[in-house]
Amino acid sequence: MRRSGEKRVPEPETPRRLDLPDVPDWKRVSPRYVLVEIVGTVLFGLALCGGAVVLWLVVGLEWAPYLIGAIVLVTLLTVLFEPRRVRAIGYQLRQDDLLFRRGIMFTRFVSVPYGRMQLVDITRGPIARWLGLADLKFVTAAASSGVLIPGLAEADAESLRDRLVELAESRRAGL
Repeated sequence: MRRSGEKRVPEPETPRRLDLPDVPDWKRVSPRYVLVEIVGTVLFGLALCGGAVVLWLVVGLEWAPYLIGAIVLVTLLTVLFEPRRVRAIGYQLRQDDLLFRRGIMFTRFVSVPYGRMQLVDITRGPIARWLGLADLKFVTAAASSGVLIPGLAEADAESLRDRLVELAESRRAGL
């Protein structure tokens, strides 16, 4: 509560955007990764539609056709947003850590210090393997800081893995 005669001190403005002045251009995932995401979304939508059809024909739920329509609509909207969502994924190797970002509306930034990396793993799903893509996963001691960079070209994923293992070993040796 303010007393009469007291001046109100203005609160400092908080920046609306994370300022990363030392981070140049972000490295992006392969544009072919959009196809992996679209195929996954369509297959998931088809599985949900199949379940709704079973509810309709076997169980006899009268509202199941509306559910099928909603599933188709959500699947189509998701497919339309996939290219933009994939373009929002990026990473940057900085001096002491790897910075990863993803998300359009809810942007997530994760910084993984090289000395804290315990495991760097490459995985390839069937569609990604067909397109020559791989996912690079980092595991640290903290469960919440695991990072997965999807949709890297296989050669890029392997060279990045080797570079990160080298950096992690050199940083841990200094601890």
